[in-house]
Amino acid sequence: MKLTTKYFGEIDYSSEDVLHFPRGIFAFEEEREFLLLPFSGSDGTLLCLQSLATPQLAFVVMNPFTMNPAYAPVLQPEELREMGVEESTELCYYVLCVVKNPVSTSTVNMKCPVVINDQTRIATQVILEGGEYGMRHLLSEFQAEEGSSC
Repeated sequence: MKLTTKYFGEIDYSSEDVLHFPRGIFAFEEEREFLLLPFSGSDGTLLCLQSLATPQLAFVVMNPFTMNPAYAPVLQPEELREMGVEESTELCYYVLCVVKNPVSTSTVNMKCPVVINDQTRIATQVILEGGEYGMRHLLSEFQAEEGSSC
């Protein structure tokens, strides 16, 4: 199948690549199907969450573990049931990034990750309990701590 995307032009994809969000994403509840596409040269740390229904709707997401290896999201029991797993560690996590200029002022939302069951291709966005993670962590925080660059 073919899809026109925001950042990659027209691409080919298969139905096995589609992520299904039964409740959509916060503020985009009507958007239920997405592709997760890596940006070239990012080694899978910087990706695009591309809507299938709306070609111009795409979110930049990052692998939170590359920025903060100690990131340890814990889902609530009902969220685990919805995702079809018993433990939070059985799932994949990505955090939304608001890209700004300069890039060091960009922020990531560690509090509300996109969660994916890689086996079933079911995905959701959750709000993590507790105050350990915030909604606007500067990328520069992680660069200083981890020595990585974006």
